[in-house]
Amino acid sequence: MRALTVEPGHKGSLRVSDVPDPTPGDGEMLVDGVAMGVCGTDKEIVSGEYGWAPPGSSRLVLGHESLGRVRQAPSSGTFSDGDLVVGVVRRPDPEPCGACAHGEFDMCRNGRYRERGIKELDGYGSQAWCVETDYAVRLDPSLERVGMLLEPTTVVCKAWEQVERIGARGWFEPKRALVTGAGPIGLLAALIGAQRGLDTHVLDRVTDGPKPHLVESLGATYHHDDIESVAKKLRPDIVIEATGVGSVVFGALMNTDTYGITCLTGVSSGGHSIDVDAGLVNRDIVLENDVVVGSVNANLRHYKQGAEVLARADNNWLDGLITRRVPLEKAADAFRPAEGDVKVIIEL
Repeated sequence: MRALTVEPGHKGSLRVSDVPDPTPGDGEMLVDGVAMGVCGTDKEIVSGEYGWAPPGSSRLVLGHESLGRVRQAPSSGTFSDGDLVVGVVRRPDPEPCGACAHGEFDMCRNGRYRERGIKELDGYGSQAWCVETDYAVRLDPSLERVGMLLEPTTVVCKAWEQVERIGARGWFEPKRALVTGAGPIGLLAALIGAQRGLDTHVLDRVTDGPKPHLVESLGATYHHDDIESVAKKLRPDIVIEATGVGSVVFGALMNTDTYGITCLTGVSSGGHSIDVDAGLVNRDIVLENDVVVGSVNANLRHYKQGAEVLARADNNWLDGLITRRVPLEKAADAFRPAEGDVKVIIEL
């Protein structure tokens, strides 16, 4: 069969390769690959900046944003042949830390977790793959064109869950949410804000293309002015930050309403400096009981939450997030930026 592979640490090693057909083991099902999503992590692996091949192999099968259809399910399991499924990315440590042992492998304490298509486990970017039934989630059949959006949806489901848990330390009835960044993570975060009935606002720097329309189609408000003026005017109760840009991060968290919660999901690159009045930041957070929290990855609970979010969403809106569909044999095209890109997928 054909699979999208790379030699981690080696730029220019991406290729579509012939690999052995998978054989399911105990507790696993055989799945025909439908599509995989491409995100920033995949691009970092392809550029040689990140990634680890499985032990004993020099190459890694890419693909952690998965979508497949069950070809062969265990007779005693809860899945059936023909089910539309997504595979979970992360696996607990072989000798799990306390968090992994309690199913919270997204909160791994020692970093010895493994991840499909990223770290020490082959991914889902192949014409067929196997997955443990304990690490798979069934999707509504109507999501066949868009179900590969589940993995990024799990990331924002976890972020919203963190906000809820923190808010519950006291009376919490948020009215207004600001999402910074209108990439796939930001737009899916806005989708959840809209589903919750919040007055949802999205900030991004682009002024045309599909992003403003996607935001407005949710009944949310799109902004492209600077973060200081937008956040100061809105005074949001909740900020979901999805850019990783330092000036945006601090501009948002300094302008929340009292008891504001800012959840950081964007990963910043190093080498950028901004001037920040640390004393003023500290004073604002303490005196207003504000919280800033980082959130990354997801566990099985968030996958199930994400499946419900996508099932409730408008399929046409979800389809609008996917701006390019690239066949497997031309997968390299998916890693070349194109004007108006929001989400690019590879059809398997």
